[in-house]
Amino acid sequence: MKALITGGVRSGKTRRAMELSTSLGKQRIYLATGQAWDEEMSERIERHKGERDQSWQTIEEPLNIAPLLHQPGKVVLVDCLTLWMSNLLHTHEDEEPVHAAVAALVQAMVDAPNPIIFVTNEVGFGIVPMNALARRFRDHAGWLAQAVAAQADRVELCCAGLQIRMKG
Repeated sequence: MKALITGGVRSGKTRRAMELSTSLGKQRIYLATGQAWDEEMSERIERHKGERDQSWQTIEEPLNIAPLLHQPGKVVLVDCLTLWMSNLLHTHEDEEPVHAAVAALVQAMVDAPNPIIFVTNEVGFGIVPMNALARRFRDHAGWLAQAVAAQADRVELCCAGLQIRMKG
């Protein structure tokens, strides 16, 4: 199974993705894309770590996640695609490396024999950002979610801790 769990901030996305991961297998990998750029983000990362028990293997990788999706016999939970996209955009000013990374991710998702669950923030429900970088991020995050959803067996939207199955 390949799944995408989307929703707003604090909508229950990660909790839902962890529940789904647990139902799919006992060997689970939490692929964390976040980077601790400041104290607040460090606290968020530590809080997320505290939500996982010893049964999770954690891999922290902010950019090169496509090769890590292929984990035969294991469930991979990627948290989250929007942080990954932010990392890409801060690393690459040109569009080509960003498009190539997305294409590689989607192909790795399709090729992987194991279940993969992606978490992403729904950023398209908000206002149009006032600066070019924020608009670029919003656009790329939306396109990324569409590309993953198109290949996913299951897509769920989380809101207020509830899930709506959109696909699968």
